[in-house]
Amino acid sequence: MTDKADAVSVEWMLLFGTWLVASVGTLGSLFFSEIMDFAPCSLCWYQRIFMYPLVLVLGVGLLPFDPRSVRYALPLALGGWLAALYHTLLYEGVIPESAAPCTKGVSCTEEYIELFGFLSIPALSLVAFTVMVGALLTLKKRLAQ
Repeated sequence: MTDKADAVSVEWMLLFGTWLVASVGTLGSLFFSEIMDFAPCSLCWYQRIFMYPLVLVLGVGLLPFDPRSVRYALPLALGGWLAALYHTLLYEGVIPESAAPCTKGVSCTEEYIELFGFLSIPALSLVAFTVMVGALLTLKKRLAQ
């Protein structure tokens, strides 16, 4: 293999990993709401609005590999990261509940699960978006070289 083929392979794997995280996040959110009957709050819906299109945008960028998909995926991932960060800070009490957009319906601080004693649904979303933003920024940097 040539150096260029190796670079494309690494870049494709980064994009595939990002797509995989988006796909697991999408399936996880659907599992929580449709199977476990956890009603999503307003902030959860905003995060879904950023997450769900990533599965399509990144999937289309995989076959064949299209480096332009990073340009479209990164703003979605950053928007989702900001929503997840706000939701996590609200859930943890750093931001007062009076600043929550969830005035009717399900509370944004509703406790459904805590994996390993500390990973809430908002924290899981923040982890997923952090991984995706990191991978997309790495990919953007590699493509610029």
